Amino acid sequence: MSMDDLKRQAAARALEQVQDGMKLGLGTGSTAKHFVELLGERVKAGLKVVGVPTSEATRADAERCGVPLTTLEDVDRLDLTVDGADEVDPHLELIKGGGGALLREKIVAAASDRMIVIADDSKWVDALGRFPLPIEVIPFGLGATRRAIEAAFAQNGVSGPMDIRKTKDGHVFVTDGGHWIIDARLGRIPDPPKLAASLNSIPGVVEHGLFIGLARTVVLAGAQGIRVVDRP
Repeated sequence: MSMDDLKRQAAARALEQVQDGMKLGLGTGSTAKHFVELLGERVKAGLKVVGVPTSEATRADAERCGVPLTTLEDVDRLDLTVDGADEVDPHLELIKGGGGALLREKIVAAASDRMIVIADDSKWVDALGRFPLPIEVIPFGLGATRRAIEAAFAQNGVSGPMDIRKTKDGHVFVTDGGHWIIDARLGRIPDPPKLAASLNSIPGVVEHGLFIGLARTVVLAGAQGIRVVDRP
């Protein structure tokens, strides 16, 4: 079974939690794309839902699949967000942002009553940090922001190379919000909530990829089948 098949299995399991009339957060990335496609099939069969996309790419996917869309200006809360993750630890803390949509993903997740993470089981780790931590920053004052990030790392007992994310053609990657992303290769993060709080206090940091306390359920698909892990 291919990795893509595993991702689609996880998406299908999460879709079982969707009920008629729900307001949904629609995640970004290859696994979340499977969820949007499967949701579109259910919508064509009569399911009535509306979705809030977490990126322009997801918006385009949802429109292609016939999923009705809304905005957080037009709804008070979302019933459920389904999104992928780059890493998940046993406390269900996450690293997200490999696709560059971490700011909108976190806004949507925080506006939801429940967040389900769908992933293949390679994303399950003992400790966060093997995947580079994305940090979304404002280009203005970047040198000062980088120094503040380095100081926050030192206070939290982590360190590693920091690179401005580039596109395949070598240009700086720009998020949907017009910001840049620093990818920090930290190796292992001993206390993700503490590091998240430190990064939150830096003025030039718009958002970061540590999703703390947001995921309620993780659906992992592997060669042995589906494993569902709920937050205690």
